[in-house]
Amino acid sequence: MCGTTEGGRVRADARDNRERILTAAEQVFGRSTAASTDDVAKLAGVGIATVFRHFPTKLELLEAVLTLRLQRLRDTARELAGAGDPGTAFFEFFGQVVAEAGSKLAIAEALSAAGTTPGEHARQAGVEMRQAFGELLAKAQHSGAVRADAQFPEVYALLVGASRGATASGLDAEVRDRMLAVLYDGLRPRP
Repeated sequence: MCGTTEGGRVRADARDNRERILTAAEQVFGRSTAASTDDVAKLAGVGIATVFRHFPTKLELLEAVLTLRLQRLRDTARELAGAGDPGTAFFEFFGQVVAEAGSKLAIAEALSAAGTTPGEHARQAGVEMRQAFGELLAKAQHSGAVRADAQFPEVYALLVGASRGATASGLDAEVRDRMLAVLYDGLRPRP
């Protein structure tokens, strides 16, 4: 990345520009995978050259946005894991992932359409997010909020499936919430 001082520290304005670019890119690419880096620059309030100084290709920008989203989900899961009620934390996180899935999937699909897969940073963020989700699941099971026979691979598949289903079918929030209520009922222990 450019915009460093002689000591190798990132200048405050360069750091601010990078953050604005990532925020804008998340919004722009989350709405349309056909969006351009020009659209990102306009929304970020920077020139296109500034975008390319930070992210030399659109693919690098897409990957940075995907990595950021996965890191945020990881951080949310970790924060919720320390919350008071493990069951509430688990179901809150599950619902948040499904609600935000559309824009995350759009970014991942844009990478796929470009003939590439997420790079090392995004893959690592995904691994860490899944680990944090696994911790939420284990705590919810230990508390009795989620059935003990529900293994991580099945529960993660439900999370991915619900996310894709809500996105692909364009479910409105009310229908999505009813779908999640049915899914949650299946994850809760039977009396």
